[in-house]
Amino acid sequence: MNTLPKTVKIVEVGPRDGLQNEKENVSAEAKIQLVDMLSAAGFANIEAASFVSPKWVPQMATSREVMDKITRRAGTIYSALTPNMQGFEAALAAKADEVVIFGSASEAFSQKNINCSIAESIARFEPVAAAAKANGLRLRGSISCSFGCPYQGEVPLESVADVVRRMRDLGCDEIDIADTIGVSTARKTQAVMETAAREFHLDRIAGHFHDTYGQALANIYASLEVGVSIFHSSVSGLGGCPYAKGATGNVATEDVVYLLHGLGIETGIDLDKVVDAGLFIMGQLGRKGNSRAGNALAAKRAG
Repeated sequence: MNTLPKTVKIVEVGPRDGLQNEKENVSAEAKIQLVDMLSAAGFANIEAASFVSPKWVPQMATSREVMDKITRRAGTIYSALTPNMQGFEAALAAKADEVVIFGSASEAFSQKNINCSIAESIARFEPVAAAAKANGLRLRGSISCSFGCPYQGEVPLESVADVVRRMRDLGCDEIDIADTIGVSTARKTQAVMETAAREFHLDRIAGHFHDTYGQALANIYASLEVGVSIFHSSVSGLGGCPYAKGATGNVATEDVVYLLHGLGIETGIDLDKVVDAGLFIMGQLGRKGNSRAGNALAAKRAG
């Protein structure tokens, strides 16, 4: 059996990736309370905001207010998505600790999602990357559709390697390899992660898995076997992708923490407090959460 990492960092993406596609408006107050509850649960990194045009993502229009009013926990990185220099300036003013740029390993998805080629998208990020470095901010690169694309289907390993190289050369501190539509399976996941690790530091590669086909936890375990020790998840399994038909939410944080703790891997996260945060935000949305572990633990509490 492969030796698994002793510690894992979980990047909680619920407040941004999780909520951005919700049709019902979630108040700034609720978002602030959600981030504060997640901070109290012990996350080392929380994706809290997105400085994109409110015309495209209305749910993120309150990002500045959220960043201004959250209670920041010492040692936690608060991240914001920044598609361009306008977004970067807003993130800088809002005192984000990390800015996130996003490309795709799929040419077809890049055209559909951000209306430009992969090469053009990377060129757009050059000034953002330079500004992040000049201002001492962490820079994270996210590569969507690394395991499959809703428009072109298979995504060659070399396409993933190419975008990892481009993100590396921009100076990214961390690179996310994302299964945007949740189609990967364990062996494929390992092949993609091993490919990425030939181009970038393994300990700074993150797995971002969606659970469309119920494979996210298996893919996380497969990634752990390769040595990946950073994973993204969303409280209560919130989220999805507006450009990927049928794609369900991100893997639920509660399920990931339950798995990791069961493996004896340290996360620094209080699972009970994550369950509380999940119950809170799903209460705001008026529906039950998508986390199996979260729902089971909540039911156990209720007796």
